[in-house]
Amino acid sequence: MSTYPLPPLSGAEWPLEAAERLDGFAGKLNVYRTMAHDPALLNAWADLREHVVRQNALGLELVEVVILRTGVRLGSSYEWQQHIARARKVGFDDTRIASIRGAVDDMAPGDALLARAVDELFDDKRLSAETARTLVETHGKKAMFDLMATVGFYSTLGYILNTCGTPLDDDIAAELAAQPFPETDN
Repeated sequence: MSTYPLPPLSGAEWPLEAAERLDGFAGKLNVYRTMAHDPALLNAWADLREHVVRQNALGLELVEVVILRTGVRLGSSYEWQQHIARARKVGFDDTRIASIRGAVDDMAPGDALLARAVDELFDDKRLSAETARTLVETHGKKAMFDLMATVGFYSTLGYILNTCGTPLDDDIAAELAAQPFPETDN
């Protein structure tokens, strides 16, 4: 028996209402296998996931900064570790990844802008006028909206992960064991 309150569902337990998701994105990650306990939510989630993950105006590299910082702010070790692997795949070195966990003043300016925006959303529940203006000037209006949507999207995932005790996916755990990241505990 699992020690997790709501463990990821196996293929045999998969709900019929979300059957088409099992062979797609949802069947590949424990977070979505956990979300499958609510098949209506999982089905509704698909279009937003497509936009936030694949069509984000920030692009693959910058969205990883936003996701990593969101994972830090949520205290989600799953998101932090999952996105160490993804950030490495898009070209981040471990020094850059580690900086995203620290003080904004210690980051590269482009990363600092994005991390500051994430922090403002967590702390103030909005972007400051200055941060919003700088985001629009630097990355465009669509990117500013996509940043806010990404923080909201990954916050929801973080709440699910933290509440349900979702374990890190085996492939990511193996990757991190083979190429450890300094202090992977969040």
